[in-house]
Amino acid sequence: MTSAAWTPRFTDAVPQLHDYLIHSARRLGDKVALVCGGERLTYRDLDDRSNALAHALVRRDIRRGDRVLIYSDNTVESVVAFWGVLKANAVASVISSSTRPAKLAHLLNDCQAAGLITDARHTVAFAEAASRAAHLRVVIVSGPVDRELVGGLPGVAAWNEAVVGEPTGGAPARLNVDIDLAAIIYTSGSTGVPKGVMLTHRNMLTAAASITAYLGNVEDDVIVSVLPLSFDYGLYQMIMAFRMGARLVLERSFAYPVQVLGTMAAERVTGFPGVPTVFATLAEMKTLAGHDLSSVRYVTNTAAALAPKHLAFLRAAFPSARIYSMYGLTECKRCTYLPPEDIERKPGSVGIAIPNTEIWIVDEDGRRVEANRVGQLVVRGATVMRGYWGNPEATARRLRPGPLPGETVLYTGDACRLDEEGYLYFVGRMDDVIKSRGEKVAPREVEAALLAVPGVKEAAVIGVPDDILGEAIKAYIVREAGSALTEKRIQRECQRQLESFMVPKYVVFVPDLPRTSTGKIARKELL
Repeated sequence: MTSAAWTPRFTDAVPQLHDYLIHSARRLGDKVALVCGGERLTYRDLDDRSNALAHALVRRDIRRGDRVLIYSDNTVESVVAFWGVLKANAVASVISSSTRPAKLAHLLNDCQAAGLITDARHTVAFAEAASRAAHLRVVIVSGPVDRELVGGLPGVAAWNEAVVGEPTGGAPARLNVDIDLAAIIYTSGSTGVPKGVMLTHRNMLTAAASITAYLGNVEDDVIVSVLPLSFDYGLYQMIMAFRMGARLVLERSFAYPVQVLGTMAAERVTGFPGVPTVFATLAEMKTLAGHDLSSVRYVTNTAAALAPKHLAFLRAAFPSARIYSMYGLTECKRCTYLPPEDIERKPGSVGIAIPNTEIWIVDEDGRRVEANRVGQLVVRGATVMRGYWGNPEATARRLRPGPLPGETVLYTGDACRLDEEGYLYFVGRMDDVIKSRGEKVAPREVEAALLAVPGVKEAAVIGVPDDILGEAIKAYIVREAGSALTEKRIQRECQRQLESFMVPKYVVFVPDLPRTSTGKIARKELL
């Protein structure tokens, strides 16, 4: 909170995250910045709307450093809300609209949120959660407000009512500096309890600058995103687009792939970020060739190294595109990327450190290890988070002293190895490792073997208790359409590729795998 006796001085020479929008609006005010839900908004539109919202928030007593949750789908209002919260000198936290009321209430209380920006479509869920939020002072709702359901909530206002008459020509007075928090992104750890990753303006500016540098983003790019804004991979598509003055085509999801492909062709999309589940869905589409996707110049993947079959598909579907396999954590945004020219030379690798980042591997005693030895990945750089909100114990486990006095580096909790050239290979989460027959088994290694079996669309591997083995390996398989794969065939193929202790004891065929809101496999739901 700012006292009357202290007001920092700030100029554009020391940028904050929302300067990406402000500067692009100054340069390219009439250019279409966002295509979403049938609307086309220019940079000036977004700048003006977010200015008005920022003034509305300040007028309703949102103060410097207050946390404001944005609980909505991928909508125009969500985009405006993110930048408006930053311009109000507050901290934005985008929450998936699939979050249940009990969890939403926990998040509101965990970060002591002063504000909630949401959508009338989610009234039942947010009303229940907000009624249990002890620190909430402001609730702004886009769409028609059901006064009967929200009447008991503090400071409720319809979006249009809140912003009417507010200034659009400039943001409220700037009070933050670049080491102040810009966002809290919630992520679930091994316990399933959400942890709030604290990211400063400097963290996010550095990450966006680094990623746009190796992707070669330019002002003429048109980036499609089917990823939720609550997922940092999705959020950064917007941030990076607005940094360059590019256009963002924001889709609600990939639930209707034919519609998304049609939009991509019509908008002449140049950048296509995805995750393995998106590419697996595309690979089964028989109508893909009917869409002109020749404008796509790059495709990015994260969450896991690209399986050979997915890589082959992407090369065939996007013959002119550069394909980037990437790896990262919310705690530092991005760690590595694999240059497209190295994909054949370094199969299975997730690449080299991104610009302005350093990585190494340590053993259980924290000592650096030699090449090709598996250990814990450590990340050093300006993208590393400030810590976990309100959780000093978890912060101390992840942020530990670095090489220079007073600095901290990120101990990721990921088992990885680096080869002689500094290319990273992700082995698995250290808490996901299966101990079977006295050996350590990385689920990802078994999953890679399963994905190489013809007829396997997707695979997930977990360990289950076993009186003799300690843990037995259990594989869940989604078959490709028309496949007649059997359990015995799967096991035979695994015996050809893997050591005996890695071969699944159990194979279960399922129509789909459970997923988190960010598209990752929800392994805990398989237990």
